[in-house]
Amino acid sequence: MADSKQALTGRQGGGQAEVYEAYFVPAMFARWAGALIELAGLREGDRVLDIACGTGIVARTAAPRVGQAGSVVGVDMNEAMLAVATEAVVPRGAAIQWLQGDALALPITSGSADVTLCQHALTFFPDRGAAVREMHRVLAPGGRALTMVLQRLDLHPVFEALMESVARHLDVPLPGVAIPFALPDAGALGSLHTEAGFAEVEVRPISATMRFPGPETFVPMAVMSSAAAVPAFAELDDPHKAALMGAIARDCAAVVAAHAVDGEVVFDMHAHVAIARLSGN
Repeated sequence: MADSKQALTGRQGGGQAEVYEAYFVPAMFARWAGALIELAGLREGDRVLDIACGTGIVARTAAPRVGQAGSVVGVDMNEAMLAVATEAVVPRGAAIQWLQGDALALPITSGSADVTLCQHALTFFPDRGAAVREMHRVLAPGGRALTMVLQRLDLHPVFEALMESVARHLDVPLPGVAIPFALPDAGALGSLHTEAGFAEVEVRPISATMRFPGPETFVPMAVMSSAAAVPAFAELDDPHKAALMGAIARDCAAVVAAHAVDGEVVFDMHAHVAIARLSGN
């Protein structure tokens, strides 16, 4: 599993990528992208690399900040996600180049980026240390890497209830479902960057309020995203998947209702962002 977007949507084809862009990006990932870009302190002319870019919300948010003098490259393993990214409205500012590639072996020349950005993908990489070392390799002297991951699952009661229900009904361990929450310790996140050779590493906690359309839509979407990385779910036929959805919706009805506001499901999410710098100018 190469990146968080693949696991979150199951990315079996373009339709799943389009659902990701239409539902999860405006409800959640656009807010995280804005926070990540603010922490990055992007400057006019910066060369930015968005790692595991999915449908490209981080890259599109960065492009106006670095302007036409800068550049933005989005890398993702999945062709369907990149197809959706290329069809999205192009923002003003830097042109965006989309590349298919692996975060563990980035198709990027060493020292060619000023900033790398990685939003909620690191937990899905099979070798997290190798991925952070790749960030280090592609950065120019003085460059900086910003890596965002979620804090503990128990700080997210809606997702906790959903993932516990998915794990129970599929008879799999909870960690096999709760992969987005698999690196909650700020010290461990920082150590990955220190061990990769970064000269200066800071880890900051951040929070954001997410607003998902409609409880009746949220539950099946969240179940699909939580279960997509689980082989036992992929093996189910459509009737059994539908039955599973119904059972999980019943399990989680109370916690979802407790977060329903004006027809939306609203709750805070919490992340850590590692801000790591190379020595140099």
